[in-house]
Amino acid sequence: MTQTRPKDKGRKPAMRIPVATVALWVICAAWTILVIVPLLILFVYSFFSTEYFQTIYEPSLETWKGLFASGRWEVTLRTLRIALTVTLIELAIGFPFALWLAKGARSQMARAVFLALLTIPFFLDLSSRTIVWRAILGQNGLINTVLMSTGITDAPLDWLLYSEFSVHFGMIPALFPPMVLPIYMAIILIDDTLIEASNDLGATPAQTLWKVIVPLSLPGVMAGFVFTLGPALAAWVEPGMLGGGFVNLLSSSIESAYTALRYPVVAALSAFVIGLLLLILAVMALILRHLGGARLALRR
Repeated sequence: MTQTRPKDKGRKPAMRIPVATVALWVICAAWTILVIVPLLILFVYSFFSTEYFQTIYEPSLETWKGLFASGRWEVTLRTLRIALTVTLIELAIGFPFALWLAKGARSQMARAVFLALLTIPFFLDLSSRTIVWRAILGQNGLINTVLMSTGITDAPLDWLLYSEFSVHFGMIPALFPPMVLPIYMAIILIDDTLIEASNDLGATPAQTLWKVIVPLSLPGVMAGFVFTLGPALAAWVEPGMLGGGFVNLLSSSIESAYTALRYPVVAALSAFVIGLLLLILAVMALILRHLGGARLALRR
């Protein structure tokens, strides 16, 4: 039997901090230094101005006034419209595919093959994947050649390339994996007994989908929406290579401002994109909160 030595009786036990707590604080501190602080500096930098290719370090609203007066407001709306359209198309296509992959694919081999195919684009350069579409969508490309040789059209369709259609078309395959994978991870974690119980209680497949699968997969939908919308707002390869200079998005404005050494304009445009993304996320959080409340109401 262990006995306490007399000299340790008055000594207070040493405070022990869990390793997980220390690791959490270290990660938060590193994230703050590497991500949050540069964003704050970026936001502060947007209140400076440029004169004769020199940055004037005097706070003013001139850069922000010029941002809205130079027509970049239209570019911002166009960027937001294209990014939201691509994200919604990805969601409409990606959710059924993720549902089939998680619950419909009975063969483990087929599931592994499709997951491998989804990860292959991450190992290829986006420019090399995008430039292929120019040979397919161009006036002398594969699609126009087939349409004209079969007599469907008399002249090549010039809107297939260097248009908003081609930019949408190029962004959809590139952003398909970031939408599908989070939804797949959320759906595959749903217990199959919940789905079987819903079916045993007489629910139709549509009711099971809407009242069981969709609510439980909302975290994955939210993650997929963010992972798709963010890159779509900042896309520059597809607008440059498939837009041909006719589809000007915010990324092109940022690049032109950076080339002209107008760094405060670059900071203002980047801060504006971040603000738009935060606004959209806030709206999505309100929608999810509303859906969560509706789900609780249905349970009652």
